[in-house]
Amino acid sequence: MSDPVPERTSPLAAVHSELGASFTDFAGWQMPVRYTSDLAEHAAVRSAAGIFDLSHMAEILVYGRDAGRFLDFALAGRLSSIDVLQAKYSLLLTEAGGILDDVVVYRLGDTTYLVVANAGNRDAAAAALSERAAGFEVTVDDQSDDYALIAVQGPNSRIILEQTTGFSELSVPLDELRYYRATDGFFNGVPLIIARTGYTGEDGFELYLRADAAVLLWRALEEAGEAHGLVPAGLASRDTLRLEAGMPLYGHELGTETFPVQAALGRVVALSKEGDFVGRAAVEAGPADDARVLVGLTAEGRRAGRAGYPVMSGDAEVGTVTSGALSPTLGHPIMMAYVDPAASTPGTELAVDVRGTRIPATVTTLPFYRREK
Repeated sequence: MSDPVPERTSPLAAVHSELGASFTDFAGWQMPVRYTSDLAEHAAVRSAAGIFDLSHMAEILVYGRDAGRFLDFALAGRLSSIDVLQAKYSLLLTEAGGILDDVVVYRLGDTTYLVVANAGNRDAAAAALSERAAGFEVTVDDQSDDYALIAVQGPNSRIILEQTTGFSELSVPLDELRYYRATDGFFNGVPLIIARTGYTGEDGFELYLRADAAVLLWRALEEAGEAHGLVPAGLASRDTLRLEAGMPLYGHELGTETFPVQAALGRVVALSKEGDFVGRAAVEAGPADDARVLVGLTAEGRRAGRAGYPVMSGDAEVGTVTSGALSPTLGHPIMMAYVDPAASTPGTELAVDVRGTRIPATVTTLPFYRREK
């Protein structure tokens, strides 16, 4: 019998307990799912700000003379061309063209990159990158256990960070930091990276630093955020926020059986870049003509289809819901689903089978929610 896998906890676990969080298992981690109510935390992020602990995410450092060229081969995007302290969303594909993981890559220096993978795919992503490094002068170093990741998301996020004490030597002032760019600097003498990225559809920041400094940073952000409506927010609100923003989630909208183009991520694959990359031949061949594609569905009432519920056109099953919820912001059910191409045109009237009850639903262009800028 194999030994049980030890449960992982965040360096902020004691803080969450003190705040009264409820916990859930997420990819082997005990992470806060909510502190008060899902709706209140969701609404706070849309109207003010929320602070999230994302320390379960995987941080894989890639460095060496060939780092850029290696990532161009290992990932679907062209990473060698991004600027230092620029971020880029990319995909780790299988040879068959499926999505092994979706990642955000930060270029930290001329020959140093940070690949941030999903918690549940940490081992698979690190193993795939290591295997693909053969022949390149590059080192793949999984440093996930050494990092903490805290996100502050919402319209008040910038002012909260600007009023947080302890930051010093930021290479880019926060008010000049553009979307999908990062700055490096220090928090109380500890190196950190602040990126203007997020997963909620709001303006926001993600802060990476050494795990043993996470509690001090969380406290400092809380103190600065008190006057600006900042609340601790759990994974439940994060899921409804990303759903409203039409952002795919690995294991729901993305998986190894899914081609990027099916998930409306064809633009992420840089077919124009020079040289081969893992998955190129399969992506160029494309999925079958009748492969299902990702769409948004909206409905009336209060009941939303959940992952796995059938999508119907008359008596024919034409798709499957991958994520769904009663939208806290919009007030009606929203869902993402894979449907047959013939049923994917916006405005198409379909139905979702919610435990034996047909709920009329309309195909809608994603995202469901877009913040005002």
